[in-house]
Amino acid sequence: MVARPARLTPPVECVRLHDAESGLDGVIAIHSTTLGPGAGGCRFWTYAGIDEALADALRLAEGMSYKNALAGLPLGGAKAVLRKPAGDFDRAKLFRAFGRAVEQLGGLYVTAEDVGTSVADMQEVAGTTRHVAGLPPAAGRAGGDPSPWTARGVFESMRAAARFALDTDLAGLTVAVQGTGNVGADLCRRLSDAGARLVIADPNPARRDRLAAILGAKVVDVDAIASVQAEIFAPCALGGVLNRDSVRAMKAKLVCGAANNQLAAPEVGDMLRDRGIAYAPDYVVNAGGIISVSAEYLGEDESDVEARVGQIAPRVAALLDRAVREGRSPAAVADEMAEEVIAGAERVAA
Repeated sequence: MVARPARLTPPVECVRLHDAESGLDGVIAIHSTTLGPGAGGCRFWTYAGIDEALADALRLAEGMSYKNALAGLPLGGAKAVLRKPAGDFDRAKLFRAFGRAVEQLGGLYVTAEDVGTSVADMQEVAGTTRHVAGLPPAAGRAGGDPSPWTARGVFESMRAAARFALDTDLAGLTVAVQGTGNVGADLCRRLSDAGARLVIADPNPARRDRLAAILGAKVVDVDAIASVQAEIFAPCALGGVLNRDSVRAMKAKLVCGAANNQLAAPEVGDMLRDRGIAYAPDYVVNAGGIISVSAEYLGEDESDVEARVGQIAPRVAALLDRAVREGRSPAAVADEMAEEVIAGAERVAA
């Protein structure tokens, strides 16, 4: 067990992962199991130390509790964060070791892909635990890479939010997209097909430039993307991009993207509101991936995923409308709505 920042609700369980033979080093944070087993992906990233990885895991696990609650899923919130080893390592061996750690939790945690992990990694995990999703789909069942569902939910949410906040559709608008990984690139293709103009940034120049050439997107540096001239800003990389400095410099009037934990601090949500910038809360719009994971784990089919993902955009529009009517930040309204769902389940259980 490891310590956690005092500002967050204590987790159900927080497990330190360390296996010198495979190079496994990280944390599984389980924030809530009120609605069901804690579910959330496995992030594989370069962290300076375990404290940084722990802080990320705790924030992400809490976000998963809220995301799963508002998506109407029978799941709590959790996250695994693994430190990427320096130098050469046996990736398959590392993820098999991670699977053994998941199995030892006895179903308290269900894992899947996240930043830095893939279907192939989850197949290795599945060799040592059954509490994993994001695997190649069985006939007639949900499954596979959840990122296209995430991108679809973000795109449909952005279209609904643009209609609500900007009184227009996406055609002809400029969207600044930060991050062109699986979800970001998919979102860019959908936006291009919808007639939007694109400005993109990514620390991986080869990936970024390849996408820019295909879609005719303008390329800018990562440090400049939040302040470019655009109607919409879509953070699709790591968290914390919405801070006092970036919001002060922002020209967009709508923020809607796939990244988790976009607000560097809760008060930034109020700052966005005060500047007249509509914000579609990240864990509401990016729920498509966990919806797919949930359906796979529960043995459902793609029609169930389709139906639940189709509910994301109307939920975003209703949330934005409530925030305007109440004169509050959409982030605060979303948190309150998720807390109401979890509290209701706790009362029933009691």
